[in-house]
Amino acid sequence: MSRNANKKPVGFATHIIAGGMAGGCEALVCQPLDTIKVRMQLSKSGRAPGTKPRGFLATGASIMRRETPLALYKGLGAVLSGIVPKMAIRFASFEAYKEALADKSTGKTSIGHIFLAGLGAGVTEAVAVVTPMEVVKIRLQAQQHSLADPLEAPRYRNAAHAVYTIVREEGAAALYRGVSLTALRQATNQGANFTAYQELKKLAERLQPGVAELPSYQHMMIGLISGAMGPFSNAPIDTIKTRLQKSPAVPGQSALQRIVAIGADMWRTEGVRSFYKGITPRVLRVAPGQAIVFAVYERVSGAMERMTPKVVEDDGYSE
Repeated sequence: MSRNANKKPVGFATHIIAGGMAGGCEALVCQPLDTIKVRMQLSKSGRAPGTKPRGFLATGASIMRRETPLALYKGLGAVLSGIVPKMAIRFASFEAYKEALADKSTGKTSIGHIFLAGLGAGVTEAVAVVTPMEVVKIRLQAQQHSLADPLEAPRYRNAAHAVYTIVREEGAAALYRGVSLTALRQATNQGANFTAYQELKKLAERLQPGVAELPSYQHMMIGLISGAMGPFSNAPIDTIKTRLQKSPAVPGQSALQRIVAIGADMWRTEGVRSFYKGITPRVLRVAPGQAIVFAVYERVSGAMERMTPKVVEDDGYSE
């Protein structure tokens, strides 16, 4: 992510701190949009002839009216608990894959190899962190209980209780339900995201040759554009994944059979538009989320790099 291709790679501690802070900011700002997206994807509204699915604003208003505005933050604990390792793994694995794919003589990475590095980073974070985190988050978000009514007890009280209940009743493997779809979604997300971000950043740097570091608002604009590309390319994958992770396993049915059954049922009963349910809040969440992530990550990692003593290679002394 550096301006100078010959600069020493960012350390893993920087990925943890900068990535964790970036992810935390993204989660706090964008969680309500994610909750609305999940509810829209799980909704069966619009199935009756002549009716339309409940829209983005109507879904948000319904949640706040029936369950209080705090319900928009259901699942936030699961997201925050996984955001630091998720972002650390995303940036660290991307840089590792990019370095491995770089031309050994020039040290440069082609646009195709950047895309492959993004795919690898997406798969890595999906398997290591994202899938179990999202299973828990979706179970919490799917609970349509009022936080204002103490007598209306939810099935899952919090993220830790959700993990305990899922593992006890369904087995530890349930936390990895939908891992193939999650990996496919994260791979396409990060492949498009990192490729667009890196290329747009290079373009911005070429247009401003005298600028040592791009300002934060430019990082945000570049992140906003790059972040919007993934949701449009893999919305059907995300919708099927959400429904798969929300429901318990069917005895004797493999994951592939379950995925095919969910997709076929959606096509038969709700039509092709059902595969794009929640696309509006997803784009509104992912695109600004990536804008926040890249802006905060670039700023924090840049500050940490400036604070780190650099070694002068010709005489061995530190600056």
